[in-house]
Amino acid sequence: MKFIIKVPATSANLGPGFDTLGLALDLWNVTTLAPAKEFSVQVTGEGAGRLATGKNNLIVRAAQRLAERAGKPLPPFHAKCANQIPLSSGMGSSSAAILTGLLAGNTLLKNPFSREEVLNLACEMEGHPDNVAPAMMGGLVVSTVEGGKVIARKISVGVNVHVTIVLPNFYLPTKQARAAIPKKVSVKNAVHNISRSVLVVEALRMGELDLLSKVMTDKLHQPYRLRLIPGAVSAMEAAKEAGASAVALSGAGPSLIAFSTGEAGIPQGDDVGESMKRAYKAAGVEARIFRLGVVSRGVEIQSADYADGADF
Repeated sequence: MKFIIKVPATSANLGPGFDTLGLALDLWNVTTLAPAKEFSVQVTGEGAGRLATGKNNLIVRAAQRLAERAGKPLPPFHAKCANQIPLSSGMGSSSAAILTGLLAGNTLLKNPFSREEVLNLACEMEGHPDNVAPAMMGGLVVSTVEGGKVIARKISVGVNVHVTIVLPNFYLPTKQARAAIPKKVSVKNAVHNISRSVLVVEALRMGELDLLSKVMTDKLHQPYRLRLIPGAVSAMEAAKEAGASAVALSGAGPSLIAFSTGEAGIPQGDDVGESMKRAYKAAGVEARIFRLGVVSRGVEIQSADYADGADF
């Protein structure tokens, strides 16, 4: 059996929605899997030459985790990965790899686990659901964990919402980004984030970017993480001056996500990304621009023999 797994990039947090909000984006890792005599991984695109090519690859490790949970031996496979999601970018590359591996294992073992069970296992591996949930479900997803189980709901996003992500050539380990966050927060700052998280969801659902511009602010993680990234604060200011309605760290960073309106798929203020890139360059950091749409669909599993495939 030969099949293809497609997983979208994601942006988590979205300002105040720390570890709870995530958005699926039109940038995909596409992996073709086929039976083999031993586990092997071939990578083209993002991560080529950097990612493990054998059983230590995260895709293989995730598949093995699912097989162990199922109590079944995992047949070896070859994975050919065409990756568009940059590594260590705040765009969900690890979540994409985890979901690819879990879905590969589930498919090879004739689907012993349901969609919800696969999502729970992905959250267990990732540590939180804010990337894996939108990657699995598509669109804007609000998620939490209760009793060890993920509770997630998908919300449609207004059609006039367009996204620009700018990724500086700066390595910020997630562990370091997590460590920068204070262990305690004030009630005032907690209320700030709770109220604005609800309004961020409503603004994106309705496509009300005027509202988004007022509420996509954070008191719990961004002030501490932004100072770790050269040029990030200036880049946020540059994006707003260029016409972006709102800007936030994408996940733990180092990338920034900017929201703007548009018609016919062309973002308003097309120089938002260029303005952010110039701000980073002034700080001595090169950057890449990704102009992306929001995708309503999440992971897909397709037969390699059929072009139309089937959604998971």
